[in-house]
Amino acid sequence: MVTKYLLAVSVLAGLAQAQPTYSGEVSRIMQEKCQMCHRPNDIAPFPLSSFEDAQTWAADIKRVVSEGIMPPWKPVEGHGDFQDAYNLTAEQRRAIIDWVDAGAPMGDPAELPEPKVTDSEWRLGEPDLVAQMAESYSPPRGRDVYRCFVVSNPFDETMYVSAVDVLPGNRKIVHHVIMFIDEKGQSPELDAKEEGPGYTCFGGPGFDISINSMLGGWAPGSFPRHYQDGLAIQIPKGARLVMQVHYFPTVTAEDVTRVGLYLAQTDVKKLVRFIPVLNDRFRIPPGAENQVVTASFPIPPGLGAKIIQVFPHMHLLGRQIKVEFTPLGRETIPLIYIDNWDFNWQGFYNYKEQVSLPALSNIRISCTFDNSENNPRNPNNPLKEVRWGEGTQDEMCLAFLGVTFDNEDLLRTIGILNKNKGVKSR
Repeated sequence: MVTKYLLAVSVLAGLAQAQPTYSGEVSRIMQEKCQMCHRPNDIAPFPLSSFEDAQTWAADIKRVVSEGIMPPWKPVEGHGDFQDAYNLTAEQRRAIIDWVDAGAPMGDPAELPEPKVTDSEWRLGEPDLVAQMAESYSPPRGRDVYRCFVVSNPFDETMYVSAVDVLPGNRKIVHHVIMFIDEKGQSPELDAKEEGPGYTCFGGPGFDISINSMLGGWAPGSFPRHYQDGLAIQIPKGARLVMQVHYFPTVTAEDVTRVGLYLAQTDVKKLVRFIPVLNDRFRIPPGAENQVVTASFPIPPGLGAKIIQVFPHMHLLGRQIKVEFTPLGRETIPLIYIDNWDFNWQGFYNYKEQVSLPALSNIRISCTFDNSENNPRNPNNPLKEVRWGEGTQDEMCLAFLGVTFDNEDLLRTIGILNKNKGVKSR
């Protein structure tokens, strides 16, 4: 009898020890996978910074974790190996569910990890420079508005940026933001031609652009990340910074969007530039449930590169997007695949290791759209044909690849630094 009693006590003690607690397992999972969004004044509807937060929302946490809704990590495993991936492992998902089922116990407070959530509104901490609109802007309601705002460049020398963060002033009306570098200083003249803050800039920022012109951007669900040491984007001396903001206001509201720049802290060995791969000539018929659109971009001879990051982009009809490349005479290499596209969760994905992109490789993008009444996100009623466009009710099939080129001298020789050509669409 005594032996059976001791055995039962031992089993119960083992079960108790294995039972997940907040202080033991759950707090660490939430630090790693949840708190980048679930923090004050960010995209998530409530913070998960403390035990009290997690306990309050425990039932909801179990539901969205069980259904795979949260965390909203979109890339399919095996199609790119990315930094800071916040998808849950099977063990982490099970630990959260078991914790909620057990009554969401605190555990031993002494086991709690050091808090990682900071008081800064900037996810990477305070920037070296904050660029913002000179005054607030209130876009007209009920239609897409693209507005460019010229931001003064305070640097009197060439500077190098390792990360860019964007804080939309009003998330209810800001659709996305792209930061451009105006190397020739053409933007102030464009700004002077229109009254009020900024100038209209559908179709691009309005000045000459090249693969040097993109500084960074923001779309719902995106997260800022530092480049690896030795990599940065160059802001030439005297260049202007231009903030292109896409608004789609359903309410009358004002916006003052800010951009935080983080300067490189180590010697810069390679410059990051952006290759766009896109198709801007497609048509999606009304009712089409599985319309596939493709585009390709061939890497010229002698211009091998390393891929640092990828930014895939579609609008509301998008369902799947895949980016891959095929080196000459070799098998295709996947870069990213999202099989359940959601406009509200997108962004720049940085690779853990730089991906070698040999010269003569062919980069390919494939986008799948659903323009039927079965798509709950379809903004068009009645259904209509949809083409490439910058409006919310238009569509895009686009991916930016952040790369460093192996031969910068050849870039200058053939003039690629001054032009942005070569994208093929079909």
